[in-house]
Amino acid sequence: MSVFEYIALDEKGREKKGIVDATGVSAARQQLRDQGIYPVEIKQALPKKESALAGILEINLRQKVSAKEIAVFTRQLSTLLGAGIPLVPSFTVLLGQTKNPLLKKILAQIRADLTEGKSLTASMENFPRVFEPFYVNMIKAGEASGTINLVLERLADFSENQQALLSNIRSLLIYPAVMFLVGTLVIFFMMTYVVPQITEIFSDMRQTLPLITIILIAVSDFLKVFWWLVLFLLAAAIIAFKYLTANTEEGRRWWDAVCLKAPVFGAVNLKIAIARFSRTLATLLQSGVPLLAAMDIVRNVVNNVFIGETITRAAKEVEEGQSLAGPLTQSGIFPPMVTEMIAVGEQSGSLEKMLNRVATAYEAEAQADTLALTSLLGPLTVLGMGVVVLFIVVAILLPIFEMNQLIK
Repeated sequence: MSVFEYIALDEKGREKKGIVDATGVSAARQQLRDQGIYPVEIKQALPKKESALAGILEINLRQKVSAKEIAVFTRQLSTLLGAGIPLVPSFTVLLGQTKNPLLKKILAQIRADLTEGKSLTASMENFPRVFEPFYVNMIKAGEASGTINLVLERLADFSENQQALLSNIRSLLIYPAVMFLVGTLVIFFMMTYVVPQITEIFSDMRQTLPLITIILIAVSDFLKVFWWLVLFLLAAAIIAFKYLTANTEEGRRWWDAVCLKAPVFGAVNLKIAIARFSRTLATLLQSGVPLLAAMDIVRNVVNNVFIGETITRAAKEVEEGQSLAGPLTQSGIFPPMVTEMIAVGEQSGSLEKMLNRVATAYEAEAQADTLALTSLLGPLTVLGMGVVVLFIVVAILLPIFEMNQLIK
């Protein structure tokens, strides 16, 4: 069974749009006619593919499903299943509440697969860009253990916690970012419009201008004529940076090293990565995912090459019968408090509980450090803009003072 999008007319000639599950175009057309509407156009929404990658390529690239929408979907599905509603009717209810067109098509296809007897895991695996391996493996563990409702609840809690942490950090960064942007625009306006008009009075002066004024006039003239080149070079630098750090091994390793070792910012990034590692691993273990499989998933979640390599080495030693805390300690990346709590958790049989405590502590520390950084970035931004404005003012006033001295 597949999902088809349709445009149809009702008995009063009004246009209707929607989706329908059917075995083919003819069956979909007949199903719509039985409902009293007359199809004008029918096309397959998400064609079935043999591979997950091939299936996802059919999706319009302009559409996407956000992490927040997945979190809301997970919470709603957990609530419906907890109320005793079966899986297929639950997806029917969610289809009526979903506004995102892409997510609606995906849910319709999952419902069609479930109707055919496929598992929820097998259907979700067809959409790897929407349901990450972490998500799918937890669903798989829930289906295997018969605790899908509990797993969905944990997934919803995890997704909401992650979204709240990222949202808080982003909101804290908005103020200094806006200040920097506004300050940059003001300085650009001064350099390209105000400064040229003021410095025109120096063109008739036959005295030698101070070096600082010569530099100001040169920069102003350059920006006035070649501002487009500055924007082009800036855009090219950003594109090149993203390409090198995302598509080359050397660039990725360099940037990940900077993220861990940069003054002040490195400590915050490390705390965020440790919190994500601890929370994700704890959630997977609580949902019944084996430790080795959970570590393989977590390795891709931390989004840092060096931490990922540490987790890979730790997984190999765990497979050989060693403890998890040992290789994490030897890496020198994980702080002693983290490894000691993990060691205690392994010895006492409460690893998940200790990992959750580590995650909670480091999420709080990361948020507090980010708040302190943003409180510092505001004054630093103002100070930086003040220095630039002072440079402009001094460069303009200095030749005027020198001219007054000559007149006297």
